[in-house]
Amino acid sequence: MKISLLNLNEILSAVDGKFVGNEKNKAEFAFSSVTTDSRNVKKESLFVPLIGQNQDGHKYIPSAIEKGASVIFVAENEYNSEPEKYDSLAEKNPFLSFIVVKNTLKALQDSAAAYVEKFPSLIKVGITGSSGKTTTKEMVVSVLKQKFNVVYTQGNFNSETGLPLSVFNIRAEHEVGVFEMGMNRKDEIGEIAAVLKPKYALITNIGAAHIGILGSRKNIAIEKRKIFKYIPQDGVAFIPAEDDFAEFLGENVRGSIIYYGNSVPEKKSGAKYIEDLGLGGTEFLLDGIKVHLKNPGIYNYRNALGACAVGKVLGLSTEQIKNGLENVDSVNGRMETTKISLKNGANVTLIKDCYNANPDSMLSVLDFCSSLKNVNERIYVLGDMLELGEKSVSEHEKVALKAADSNPKLLLLIGKEMKSGFDAVEKNGFKNARYIKQHDENAVEQAGKEILLAAKNDDVVLIKASRGIALERIVSVISGEEK
Repeated sequence: MKISLLNLNEILSAVDGKFVGNEKNKAEFAFSSVTTDSRNVKKESLFVPLIGQNQDGHKYIPSAIEKGASVIFVAENEYNSEPEKYDSLAEKNPFLSFIVVKNTLKALQDSAAAYVEKFPSLIKVGITGSSGKTTTKEMVVSVLKQKFNVVYTQGNFNSETGLPLSVFNIRAEHEVGVFEMGMNRKDEIGEIAAVLKPKYALITNIGAAHIGILGSRKNIAIEKRKIFKYIPQDGVAFIPAEDDFAEFLGENVRGSIIYYGNSVPEKKSGAKYIEDLGLGGTEFLLDGIKVHLKNPGIYNYRNALGACAVGKVLGLSTEQIKNGLENVDSVNGRMETTKISLKNGANVTLIKDCYNANPDSMLSVLDFCSSLKNVNERIYVLGDMLELGEKSVSEHEKVALKAADSNPKLLLLIGKEMKSGFDAVEKNGFKNARYIKQHDENAVEQAGKEILLAAKNDDVVLIKASRGIALERIVSVISGEEK
């Protein structure tokens, strides 16, 4: 008998769906993986065709069938427009079942929630925040792996579709699940929190990411704190003590609240800051034991304190927490620091942080770069921050002026949104700024030439922008192999 992540009755009940197929299809019903991308379909996949502004996943159903999908969700409107087509496909493919649902995204979320409920003993941890959530998730995972078998979000698969797909990776042997939750619209956190229903949940901060969509930081805080909605009385909400929305985030939490951060007294947290080692990370004491966090920047130290708090609540020893934190590597695309040789012969430190950018993360990394000692000069390459709406002009101005404050040798601003930043620093009298309007291949080549003209031995080169700008392309223009 085939083993399925959910049996037919479970999935029909979860999604309020209608089965389309014959009796043989029912007898053979099974799926062992879930995907929304037809390119990732394999034998015995559940394929969920999503309907977006520019794409309708239903057109990829033939490809999914060809690749071996065994179960496919179909939107009710789509099925009702061509019922004979789907009935015929089910008859022709004896191992294929269609489930007709009102909304395929909602069905994905509801089926994922039903799947999570099959693991009542799983310790569920949710993580969200305006910035730092992926790095914090990796820290928490590394810490908890010292004691538990952990399943967790791969990369930043944290959205309305990513979180449901991630939880389908839970298996019976897992003891803890650590899942990241992101958002770019109202109530997205609420929807995906309803899938996971975490007993423990951590917020990294409340910043300006997606402020163009949600309108204000308070609205962002309202959305982010929805991660705490399902915390039971014996659960815990972890809240950043230094955030100005800390008290607001804790309102109406049913479980305990633990505030974490550098402002929390050592007698409560066990943590005592020792020294910022610049590119070498941060040293601190945890219950009197020295910990060397390799991830640079004071903001990563704050993230680590969150991971410490989670580890303590879940019963890890100080040594286990230390080992976990000391073995966290940089998350791909985030604050990757390497020594590289440029094509002009200069040996520089490259800080590449191109996975995401918002005003908070921009200002944090600029603070970090300006604090670095024993470096020659600084070169900043900053690209557009997206989804800032009417705040875009003022936020780009703020970031550019902050960058100019540390008097970099070259401040290269790239993208249409960065024009306001360029105008602001030029008006302020800063002479070392350059502006490139586009972020296409020609712009990348131009940026590379500017960097190579300016860079000397022992300089620091920072490249940071939102993912959509893809400024990491500059690295191959300016360098040979990283070392």
